[in-house]
Amino acid sequence: MSGTYLGMPAFPEAAREAVGNGTLRGNLRHATHTIRAKRAKAVAEVSDWAALREAGKRIKDHTLRHLDRYLVQLEESVTAAGGIVHWAADADEANRIVAELVKATGESEVVKVKSMATQEIGLNEALEAEGIRAYETDLAELIVQLGKDRPSHILVPAIHRNRGEIRDIFRSEMSEWGRPAPEGLTDTPAELAEAARLHLREKFLRAKVGISGANFMVAETGTLVVVESEGNGRMCLTLPETLISVAGIEKIVPTWRDLEVFLQTLPRSSTAERMNPYTSTWTGTTDGDGPRAFHLVLLDNGRTDTLADEVGRQALRCIRCSACLNVCPVYERAGGHAYGSVYPGPIGAILSPQLRGTASEIDASLPYASSLCGACYEVCPVAIDIPEVLVHLRERVVQGGTATRAGNKVVLKPAKGHAAERAAMRAARWAFAHPAALRAGQRLASRTRRLQPRTLPGPGRAWSGTRDLPAVPAEPFRDWWQRTHGGKDGAK
Repeated sequence: MSGTYLGMPAFPEAAREAVGNGTLRGNLRHATHTIRAKRAKAVAEVSDWAALREAGKRIKDHTLRHLDRYLVQLEESVTAAGGIVHWAADADEANRIVAELVKATGESEVVKVKSMATQEIGLNEALEAEGIRAYETDLAELIVQLGKDRPSHILVPAIHRNRGEIRDIFRSEMSEWGRPAPEGLTDTPAELAEAARLHLREKFLRAKVGISGANFMVAETGTLVVVESEGNGRMCLTLPETLISVAGIEKIVPTWRDLEVFLQTLPRSSTAERMNPYTSTWTGTTDGDGPRAFHLVLLDNGRTDTLADEVGRQALRCIRCSACLNVCPVYERAGGHAYGSVYPGPIGAILSPQLRGTASEIDASLPYASSLCGACYEVCPVAIDIPEVLVHLRERVVQGGTATRAGNKVVLKPAKGHAAERAAMRAARWAFAHPAALRAGQRLASRTRRLQPRTLPGPGRAWSGTRDLPAVPAEPFRDWWQRTHGGKDGAK
């Protein structure tokens, strides 16, 4: 992934600062509670939601198992329809390809559809370095761009901003990017939306190059799909003469019939709608209709490395609905910036360390950015067991071990700062393997419970500083079972 966010402090430090921002917490609490309440109502309307969820999981797992075959089929289908396919192993290669394609048109401006993939690779910054200005057209992305900010939510990038802050950003920054904000602009939603519409309209009519991502790619026909709520994306997809789409290789579905499942689950899980107001599909190029040239950049950037991990690969099922963010108690309080990635929240905590590796301080801390409450798994429309992957990645951080990086098997060293944890786990493993010692330790803990401290010493302070230690019972469970059942039912 791009180094845009690398160098940030580890999650605990970044989250501590965010939690101290009362305005941020208020914005997040209001927005996430509203979205998840609407989602729950939309999902409840579907009698076969569990079956749709299982179908989405199976379709994604099947596609990932046969990704090589479907990628070749997609390339053949796109090429047959008049498009050109480019392959990018990493962010640098993808950025170079896109910059060269834009330069070949002679243009120095592009309009963009909201795209997680282009944020992941830092495309806007790479184009700026080449003298090309990229204009975000999604309303929330526009707010982030004008405010020289970073997105903090997958679906609503400006979720950390309230209406007053947005009004101030429009007033002070719009004139530097094009049409200025209207005089006397207030913070009413209608006025803010109209200011954005007027600001963007001139860019839509002038731009010759559009850049998009893709929510889905249909292998059998070479069709790309983008779903949105505003219509700005469709303007970018249809008005420019050249369209460049950057999409992760995991976005494939085999057939149109498979796509039907996700067009039911994605809108309900993301915007709590029965269907997206704008569902745009395009297949190559057509004379007299839409862009005259279409380029598809297929992005790896750590995805095949993730695919090699039997536990972690389920993160590639993600359809970027953001439902997990809206129910996560950690995200609600810390916000998205603390995750140091364009993928915040629970899905970011398992996706970013796999795409980027766990060598950096921020990536090594992300698997711990969770209470493991399981709410994220319950709402995921493709049944990604995020807690399972979090525990798997925690083991990798603490113990090291084999992993795949850049297509090669490597042996990772344990991360620094976990020596005490490794020692504690080794001691626990030994104790559980020796029942007599475990029984003696439990009895000793019970008999000395009045002498035990309320907080842990040494490295344990980081754990007990934010939570109460569980109270030790007056007698161990084994002794209680022996006393109350008299050794019956095989009690020992």
